[in-house]
Amino acid sequence: MAFLESHDQKDKSGNYSQDVGEVADGSGAVEEYRKGLQRPLKPRHLQMIAIGGVIGTGLFLGTASDLEHGGPAGLLIGYCIMASLLYSVMVSLGEMVSQFPMPGGQFALAGRFVSPELGFAMGVLYWYNYIIVLPAELSAAAVLVSYWTPASQTGSTCTAGICNNAMWVGLMLIVVWAVNLAGTRVFGEMEFWFCSIKVLTIVGLIITGIIITAGGGPNHESIGFRFWHETGGFVQYSGIPGAKGRFLGFFSVLISAAFAFIGTEITAIAAAETGNPRKSVPNAIKSVWIRLVLFYICSAFLIGMLVSPTDPSLNLASTAAKSPFVIAIKNAGISVLPSVINAALLTSAWSAGSADCFVSSRTLYGLASRGQAPKFLLKVRKDGLPWICVLVSMAFSLLSFMAADQKHKAGTVFGYFSNMTAICGMISWTGILWTNIRWQKGLKIQGIDRNSLPYKAPLQPYLSYYGMSVCIMVIIFGGFTSFIHKFDTSSFITTYFPIPFFAVLFFGYKLLHKTKMVDYVNMDFITDASADIPEESQSLWKKVRDNI
Repeated sequence: MAFLESHDQKDKSGNYSQDVGEVADGSGAVEEYRKGLQRPLKPRHLQMIAIGGVIGTGLFLGTASDLEHGGPAGLLIGYCIMASLLYSVMVSLGEMVSQFPMPGGQFALAGRFVSPELGFAMGVLYWYNYIIVLPAELSAAAVLVSYWTPASQTGSTCTAGICNNAMWVGLMLIVVWAVNLAGTRVFGEMEFWFCSIKVLTIVGLIITGIIITAGGGPNHESIGFRFWHETGGFVQYSGIPGAKGRFLGFFSVLISAAFAFIGTEITAIAAAETGNPRKSVPNAIKSVWIRLVLFYICSAFLIGMLVSPTDPSLNLASTAAKSPFVIAIKNAGISVLPSVINAALLTSAWSAGSADCFVSSRTLYGLASRGQAPKFLLKVRKDGLPWICVLVSMAFSLLSFMAADQKHKAGTVFGYFSNMTAICGMISWTGILWTNIRWQKGLKIQGIDRNSLPYKAPLQPYLSYYGMSVCIMVIIFGGFTSFIHKFDTSSFITTYFPIPFFAVLFFGYKLLHKTKMVDYVNMDFITDASADIPEESQSLWKKVRDNI
C-alpha cells in the first residue's frame, strides 16, 4: 500500500523523471536496451553463477601467498573478516536488487539513490575491474598448467612450446571467447556445469583434507595442528620481528582475501537477464553467501593445517608454484590425485574467466543504456547478446598475455592484477554499502515499509556502516607491502591506481554535468520495480527443472 501511495504522489510531482531523463541522453537508449534485453537465465543458473563466479583462483591459488605471509591463524582470521564483509555487502545489495533488477545492477542503483556521478564512476570502475580480473584468472591458470610441464622443475631452462605460457593463455582465451559469443543461455548452462565441478571439487578437497590431516593418507602421517604449534599460528612478515611482524602478516592477508571474495555481486548484473527476479534474486542472495562462507572458511582452516607456511611451493613468484591443496595431497604421498585436482582447478579458472567476460560486457552495456557510454555499444543480436560489448571485453582480455614472458613470471603478474582488482572491488563494495545506507533513509523518509520489499536485509543500517569501515581500512592500508624494506614501485602503482582513477571519474563527471546528490524525498522507489515484471507461467516439471 505504501508503494502505491508513493507512486501516486510522485506521478503528480513528476520528480521521477530524473534518473532516466538526466542520466540517459534522451536518444531512446534506455528503451532500446529494454527491447534488446531478454531473460534466458533460470534460478539454477543464477545461483550457480553467483556461487561459482567467485570461486576461482583467489581461493585455489591466492591462498598460497596468504598462508606464506600470514600463517595458518592469519589466513583463517583474514578470511573470517572478509566473510563478514561479504555478508554485509550481499544482504545490502540483495534488498535493493530484488526490488529493482535494473540494467547496470549496483551502479544503476547508486545513480538513482546517491548521485549520477557515483553511478558513472562505479560503473566505469566496475567495468575496468572485470577487464583486469580476467587476465588475473588466466595468469593463475598458466601457473596451474605449469604443474605438468618441465617449467615447474626448480632451475628449469625449458624453452619448448609446452613451457611457454603464451600457448596456454591463448587456448584458454579461445574457450572464454567461445562461451561468451555463444549467447547468454549457453553461458548460463556452461557456468552451471563448470560451477558444479567447482563445488564438487571443493567438497572433495575438504573431505580429502580432513582424511590427510587425521593420518588417513598413504604415508599414514597424522598432521593435526603441527604447523599451528610450530608457528604459533602466525609468521613474521618479511622477516620483521615481534608482534609487529605477526600483525603485518595477518593484515597482508586481507587484501588478498578481498580478491578471493570479490565477484559475488555478479548476481546484481545477472538479475537483469534472469526470469522472475522478485523470487529468484532473494533465493540466490540468501543461499549463496552461506555456501561461500562455508567453502572459504573451511578451506582456509584446512589449508593452515595441511601445509607449512615455509613450503617453497607457496611462493607464486617461483616456477614450482602450486595450489596449497595440490601441495598437501602430493606431500601425503597420493600420486594420481594431484593431477586430477589441478585439472579441476584449471576448469575453475576457465569458468571464472568466462564470468568475468560476461560481467564486463554487461557492465559496459548498462553504461551505454544510461547514456554514459557510446550508443553504438547498444547493438544486440537476435538472441539479445550485446555482441559489440562482448568484442570490446574480448579485446582487453588480450592483457592475459602479460603472463607469457620467457621468465615464467605468471605468478608475479597474477599478484599485480589481483592487488589492483582487490582495491577496485573494495571501492565498488563501499559504493554499494553507501547506496544502501541512503536507501534505508530514503525508505524511512518516504514512509515505505521495508516489510513490503521482496527481501529485507537484517541489521540495517548498522551492518552497512560496519562493511564500509572494513572496506575503507583495506583501501587505505592495502598497499602497505610496497613500503616494506624498500619502496616497490610496481606494487604501489598497481595497488593504488584505482583510487585516483575513481576520483577522476567521480569529480570529472560531476564538474562536466553539474550533477547533485539525489534528495531523499525525490528518490524513485517505483520505476523498474520487480513487481512490474510479469511472471512466467510454469508447469510443476518446469519449476523443478529450472531450480535443480
